[in-house]
Amino acid sequence: MATPTAAFSLHLRVRLENTPGSLGRLAVAIGDAGGNITQLEGFDVRGEYLDEDIVVNCISEAHQEKVKAAISGLDGVEITTCRDRTFEMHEGGKIEVLARMPIRDADDLSMAYTPGVARVCMAIHENRERSRDLTIRKNTVAIVSDGTAVLGLGDIGPHAAMPVMEGKALLFKNFAGVDAFPVCIDTTDTEEIIATVERLAPTFGGVNLEDIA
Repeated sequence: MATPTAAFSLHLRVRLENTPGSLGRLAVAIGDAGGNITQLEGFDVRGEYLDEDIVVNCISEAHQEKVKAAISGLDGVEITTCRDRTFEMHEGGKIEVLARMPIRDADDLSMAYTPGVARVCMAIHENRERSRDLTIRKNTVAIVSDGTAVLGLGDIGPHAAMPVMEGKALLFKNFAGVDAFPVCIDTTDTEEIIATVERLAPTFGGVNLEDIA
């Protein structure tokens, strides 16, 4: 039998009757269904009931349903909320842009933006190579994909490829300190992909072509 993993984990809020053995019966039911409890969060006692947050690792989406059915089949037990932790992690995306420099007052604003920024623009205009030191280019990579060869999923298109490319951006940042941004493009034409990358070049210090058939 496959091993339950966090990739198919559930975060359950369960309401039980506040009686001896109720939590034990819940744990046994989850175990008998093949689920693996990895977290138990504090009890919230509400008179004759108690609420408990439980994280359960499962094997597949079908197995998640089996575990939920096992819990729902218990007398005196109710699932009040159920969240898939993998989908929960992806809600709103996994990356964001953060400011490196604080804007504390008008002086900071005048240097970061107008009028001071014009001096930096002109310095780059006179020597294009300075863009690598005076902008984010030095440490920024574009992760470009058309979504035609994504992991073991195959051709799923650029929209569905975004979560994987966001994940790769996380790897760049967490393991190498490199800022990366996913760029999923809606074309499978080789020449169009090349042209798109060429047009993106002024913004990024490097381009990672990813999962392109």
